[in-house]
Amino acid sequence: MELCRKIRQNPQTLPPYLIVLTARSDKEDVVSGLTAGADGYITKPFSRAELLARVQVGVRIVGLQTSLAARIAELEGARARVKQLQGLLPICSYCKKIRNDRNGWQQLENHIGERSEAQFGHTICPDCFERVVRPELENFPGSAKKDL
Repeated sequence: MELCRKIRQNPQTLPPYLIVLTARSDKEDVVSGLTAGADGYITKPFSRAELLARVQVGVRIVGLQTSLAARIAELEGARARVKQLQGLLPICSYCKKIRNDRNGWQQLENHIGERSEAQFGHTICPDCFERVVRPELENFPGSAKKDL
């Protein structure tokens, strides 16, 4: 029981699955073993089939713990990436560049692209086409105004 307690006190990434195999079969002994940190308790004389079945249960539980730990790490990473996109973004009123953590200025697309998996495609909205592009095209030498 002391060994179970010491193992459980030792912080580890994933705790081991502990099965106590003992000649002590009183109910108090079983409760004491489980309270000390054992995941299973088998008394002697024991059945090899029962021991094998309990080890297989341990393998399944350790597999689930490993899978859960990996999923938690993945979710914490995703949470950290989402957190990078939260908060106040200092943005230039004229050019729309964003001030980054190093006090430099970068394009909005670059800032968001570095902090997420977002990808940008560029186009021209109808308002900007009428306000900016059409006048430029009309002033372009050789342009046919009727084609616009």
